[in-house]
Amino acid sequence: MTTAVTGTTGATTTTAADAMKKELGMNKDDFLKLFVAQLQNQDPLSPQDPTEMLGQLAQLTQVEQAYNTTTALNNLLAAQSSTLASSAVSLIGGTITATGNQTNFDGTNAATMKYSMPAATSSTTLTITNASGAVVRTIDLGAQSAGTAVYQWDGLDGHGNQLTAGAYTFAISGTDAAGGKQTATTYTTGVADSVSFDSGLAYISIGAVTVPYSSVTKVSVS
Repeated sequence: MTTAVTGTTGATTTTAADAMKKELGMNKDDFLKLFVAQLQNQDPLSPQDPTEMLGQLAQLTQVEQAYNTTTALNNLLAAQSSTLASSAVSLIGGTITATGNQTNFDGTNAATMKYSMPAATSSTTLTITNASGAVVRTIDLGAQSAGTAVYQWDGLDGHGNQLTAGAYTFAISGTDAAGGKQTATTYTTGVADSVSFDSGLAYISIGAVTVPYSSVTKVSVS
């Protein structure tokens, strides 16, 4: 079993001070230097207007508050990213269920297709497509009860030929007693063997299938 953790975090090297300088034209340090220089070079016989000085102090306070807010938000985002990474990595080796319509076929063992019918159907069809979008097999599932069920696909196409390992997409729909169409909610399930990160988001791999961490609805650890 692969237990790789790969990917990019999408973090930026721009500091909060740099962001403030870009947005406001200066950061707190720049303002302080300017303010001190102004006091040092004022005319002793004609000191600066106190009202203007108070206005500048108010501006300094606003800049400082904005700086601190940005820094606090960056720290919060960093903490959330660390928590996300730890939570995602902990799924490796566990059997997960996620909302999705793909299943991993390893070339040998039957691939699990989990689904939930919103209502009972008198006739139901399972359609399996490959990575190119071509239908490789259509299976008559017959009548189905409302609720969750699992179909084990043997990896054969419509002509009985063994297909290659990889990710396959499946869809299930049927007709109810009143003649209405019922479409099943499908799930991707299997053992998580690796985790990757991209632009601050985590993705779980099950063989050739990758699902967003946010789509995981259940985890079972044996």
